[in-house]
Amino acid sequence: MPLEQQSVENAPREKLRDVQAKKLRELLRLLFARNRFYTGKWREAGVAPDELRSLADLRKLPFTYKSELVRAQDEAPPFGTNATFPPEAYSRVHQTSGTTGMPLRVVDTPESWAWWGQCWRFVLRGAGVTRSDRVFLPFSFGPFIGFWAAVEGVRQLGAMMIPGGGWGSLERLHMMRDLGATVVCCTPTYALRLAEVAREQNFDLRSIPVRALIHAGEPGANVAQTKARIEVAWHAKCFDHAGASEVGAHSFECELQPKGIHVIESEFIPEVIDPQTGKEVQPGETGELVITNLGRPGFPVIRYRTGDLVRLNLSPCACGRTFARFDGGLLGRADDMFTIRGVNVYPTAIENLIRQFSAVDEFQVRVKTRQEMGHLEVQIEVHSGNDAEDVRARVEQAIYSALSVRPAVTVAPAGSLARFEMKARRFARLDQG
Repeated sequence: MPLEQQSVENAPREKLRDVQAKKLRELLRLLFARNRFYTGKWREAGVAPDELRSLADLRKLPFTYKSELVRAQDEAPPFGTNATFPPEAYSRVHQTSGTTGMPLRVVDTPESWAWWGQCWRFVLRGAGVTRSDRVFLPFSFGPFIGFWAAVEGVRQLGAMMIPGGGWGSLERLHMMRDLGATVVCCTPTYALRLAEVAREQNFDLRSIPVRALIHAGEPGANVAQTKARIEVAWHAKCFDHAGASEVGAHSFECELQPKGIHVIESEFIPEVIDPQTGKEVQPGETGELVITNLGRPGFPVIRYRTGDLVRLNLSPCACGRTFARFDGGLLGRADDMFTIRGVNVYPTAIENLIRQFSAVDEFQVRVKTRQEMGHLEVQIEVHSGNDAEDVRARVEQAIYSALSVRPAVTVAPAGSLARFEMKARRFARLDQG
C-alpha cells in the first residue's frame, strides 16, 4: 500500500482520491488486452483505458453485471474470460452462494489473496481487534467465501485464529470458553443460534470472554433490533461488515459505531446510482451501490452493479477516519423489495419488527401471489414459557401498525423452522396463480 493502513484511513479526501486514481490507472493498463472480458466490453463501448485521466472519467466505462460474469464463465469454463491470467497463476477458488442467482466461481492469485487479507485487517482494526485477541471462526470448509478471508486477515494481524469447523453449536461454545475466545466472526443468524443453544443447554455465555462479534453474509448487524438482541445475549459489541465473493471485503463498522459502515476507499471506488436510470445520486440519497475493486487484477470488477442499496455519507467520522460511510450499512437489495397491496416492503424492515420480540426464536416469511394480489405470511417459533397466542397477536399487530400491511402470522412448532450457520434464507416469494 502507498500509505500505511492507519494513515490512509485518516488521510485527507484529496489524498484518498489521488491514491484511487493512481491505482485505477495502473489496474486498467494491466487489464487492457490481457483480460478478455473487459477488453471486449470496453472495445464494444468504444472506450480505451488511456482515455481515463481522472476519477470522473470512470463513468465513461460501462457497468458490469453479475449475469455477464456468469455468462462469461459458461462460455469459457471453468473460470471464465474475467480470469486475467493463465490458470496456473491462481491459488484460490471460491464460489458465490447463489442467493441471487446462478453461482459464480471466482479465483485469486497469491497476491490478490493477500489483498483480501489487507482488506480484512481494516475490518478487524475497526472492531478494535489486536494481536492479543483470540478470534473464533465457527464455519465449515466449503466453496463459499464465508469468512475464509478473515483467516488471512487474522494471520496478517498476528492474532490467534481458532477454527471451529466440523463442530456442533454446543461443542463450539465449550471450545470458545476453554480457549478464551475474545472475538467471534459469523453471520448474525448464527450468533443468535449459538445464544439459543446456550439458553437451551443452560450454558452461560458470560463464561466466554468475547467482547466483539464481527458479522457479515446477510443483513442483521445493521438491523437495530437484531443487533440489540445479539449484544444483550452475548454481553459484547456487535460489528457490521460488508463484502462479496466477486468484489472483496469492502466496508466495516468502527468502534464508535456511527450507524453506518466505512468504505475502504484506498482499495475500492464506490458510486451510488439510481437503480432505474443508472444516473448518480447525491450523497445522502438512497441508491444502488456500484463498486470498483482496485487490488484484484486477476479477477477484477469494474463499475460492478452490486444490487445493494446504500446512502453515501462523505463527512469525516468522529473516530478520525476520513473514509466515506454507508449510513445504516447495506439497507437492502434493489431486487428484494416486494409490493403488497400498493405498499413497498423490504425484508430488513420485517426482521427489525420481529426481532423486537425476545420471545420469538426464529421466523420465516413468505410472500404469496394469489389472483394478482400479494399476501404476507409469517411463521414464528415462540420459546417455552411464553403465551404463544399473545406473542403471535402482538407480532401481527406490530407489522400492521408499522407497514400498513395485514400479515397472516402463525406459530410453528418448536424447532421446526430451519436454522442456519451461514446465510439465512428466511424470505421467499411463492406464486399461486
